[in-house]
Amino acid sequence: MITAKLIGNIWSTRKVESLNGFKLMLAEEICGSKGGERLVVIDTIGAGIGDRVIVTKGSSARRMLEDDNIPVDAVVVGIIDEDCLFE
Repeated sequence: MITAKLIGNIWSTRKVESLNGFKLMLAEEICGSKGGERLVVIDTIGAGIGDRVIVTKGSSARRMLEDDNIPVDAVVVGIIDEDCLFE
């Protein structure tokens, strides 16, 4: 899982039928070695632009949608209310 910030919505008038009904958003990774990397995510929990979120990728993302045949690589699975860093 990664942490990211949602920075925009993505609209697509043409896409594979299995993606119909899903909210597509643009996220930017905020921690880790790939900080700043952008990715397209499916939002299943009602997050919005500016929210810091937890994203799962790969086969775990498809399992969140309960269909391994949907062509998805990243799904928002949580909204971060607060985080703590311990030294």
